[in-house]
Amino acid sequence: MGGTLGDAGVVPSGSPLPHQSDSTGYYGQPMLKAPVWTWEIPTYFFVGGAAGAAAVIGAVAQKSGADAALVRDARWIAAAGGLASPALLISDLGRPERFLNMLRVFKLRSPMSVGAWTLVAFSSLATAAAFADLVSRRTLGRVPVKVIGDAAGMLAAATGTVLATYTGVLIGATAIPVWSKNVRRLPIQFGGSGIGAAVSLLELLGHRDRALNRLAIGTAAVETLVELSVESSGESALEPIRHGRSGTTMRVGGLLSGPLPLALRLLAPRSRTARRLAAVSTILGSLITRVEWLDAGRESAAAPAAGSSADSSFDR
Repeated sequence: MGGTLGDAGVVPSGSPLPHQSDSTGYYGQPMLKAPVWTWEIPTYFFVGGAAGAAAVIGAVAQKSGADAALVRDARWIAAAGGLASPALLISDLGRPERFLNMLRVFKLRSPMSVGAWTLVAFSSLATAAAFADLVSRRTLGRVPVKVIGDAAGMLAAATGTVLATYTGVLIGATAIPVWSKNVRRLPIQFGGSGIGAAVSLLELLGHRDRALNRLAIGTAAVETLVELSVESSGESALEPIRHGRSGTTMRVGGLLSGPLPLALRLLAPRSRTARRLAAVSTILGSLITRVEWLDAGRESAAAPAAGSSADSSFDR
């Protein structure tokens, strides 16, 4: 039995060639593997970002001679986030030894390796800074630990800067189009929203420093500009964050972390109620945005065009 097949893309019956379609790829499998992360990871992104930013704020407040209560609260936010972050990461991994295995080597070119080591360093330093402050206050300064606490606070700020932004680099370094196409936006957005969340937590604790309000205005403006840049982009890989359920929720998160708190702070700069509402809005928006970036990644991996978008990046 013989003959020819003239139509492109036709696979003969019994052919050893793998079957491929535009929607499923080879052997009926998706072209890209969707992320399997659960709720712990976007929560870790949020908590780690806020904690890292709080350490930076605490260090700047310490060097500028700001209110000691502001320094103390910023350190405790950093320490709490530093302790919660490994727990969230281990919960997602399933077993503690999997996290320990990530620390067996250090690869400077691996965002995951750099992030794991940064998290360990930050957690240790932030906890040390907060504990030293506690000991100093409880002993009325009789135990000379202030110098150690201040040094730990500065080092926590250095590692906190990486912690607040590396998660954006981490997901941007994957083959999932909606993430890889935003590899430059993600660290900026994650870092900015982390600062906004840290400032908001401090304001909800009762701090009314003018510098905090100015910092919150700046981060809200950055969030607004990032959202505008996404909306104005015509790249097809960004469809999951512009349309559908994830696109709608992403817009809600962007509104809560950008334009809404920006308007509240600019239109009512002296209103405590407005600042508290802006703080709550920023925290909710920061968390929602991270959850929806994960959902958008799942949709992007499942989209028929995802494979071609990802493959073209490797060809270059």
